[in-house]
Amino acid sequence: MTSPVSLAVSLGRRRAYWHAGVLLAVLLGGLYLARRHWPALESGAGRLAGADQGWLLVGATAALATWAASALAQQGAVLRRLPRPRLVAAQFAASAVGHLLPAGLGAGAVNLRFLMRCGLPAGRSASALAVKATAGAVVRLALIALLAPACPGLLRPPHLTATALAVAVGVLVLLGILPMTPWWTRCRRALCAVRADIRALHGCPARAAALWGGSLAFAALHCLVLISVTQAVAVPLPPLQVALVYLAGSSAAALLPTPGGLGSLDAALALGLTVSGAPGAAAASAVLGYRLLTVWLPLLPGLLVLGVLVRRKAL
Repeated sequence: MTSPVSLAVSLGRRRAYWHAGVLLAVLLGGLYLARRHWPALESGAGRLAGADQGWLLVGATAALATWAASALAQQGAVLRRLPRPRLVAAQFAASAVGHLLPAGLGAGAVNLRFLMRCGLPAGRSASALAVKATAGAVVRLALIALLAPACPGLLRPPHLTATALAVAVGVLVLLGILPMTPWWTRCRRALCAVRADIRALHGCPARAAALWGGSLAFAALHCLVLISVTQAVAVPLPPLQVALVYLAGSSAAALLPTPGGLGSLDAALALGLTVSGAPGAAAASAVLGYRLLTVWLPLLPGLLVLGVLVRRKAL
């Protein structure tokens, strides 16, 4: 008969093997992405070698601050007080994993695991992530609406083709049928839980300020990173226009489920900068510089932080 001690040791070993396997898979994924995009990384580094180092330092500082802003928004999405150092570390690790899986699945999984380790039930943890994502989307749309009048002609309504109209009609039909399905009951329960959490959070002014302030700071800091890189490579565009290009491009790229927005966000930013009047080479260099500061340089340190958090059972 197996003793409780030996059973606990066996479970501990299995958990350690599972954690090691997940970490190894993530590291291999990071190395695969780095090798696949190595020509772009090398080209971007070469073009940025002669850029203004002062502006690049401003962009790097803003990139570092984005994880603090993300941690602030995540704290604002839950009523329970979270451990600050581990919260910031979890956001750093989540951003690295988020570049390996599409549609933010990696970042969401890390944050979900972290919140559950902090004592929140799975349902509350998922609701907190939904609240944070909703606040981020609302902030982006509000900033776009605020900046669009200051940059007339930059944002144009898309040309609707027959295919796009057919897809829109299909979505409307699906939305009309959805309430009749049993799956809608679960969705409605989840939405009710999110709405209840939002009401509870706004009943605590400190948490509401953290949620909205962190979401605003996160979007503004990413705008500042791109603005700093464009200034470093002498892209002849005003800062407000660059900020609007980032907000619109990142919102559009979110509709395409690529890992970390790789490809979709790059194309959207490059197209936006070029349409705004930037030379093609300078726009490409600016996008590469933005990616270096927000993705490639923090990727390996973020994965190492992930390994430490897993080893310490914080995830």
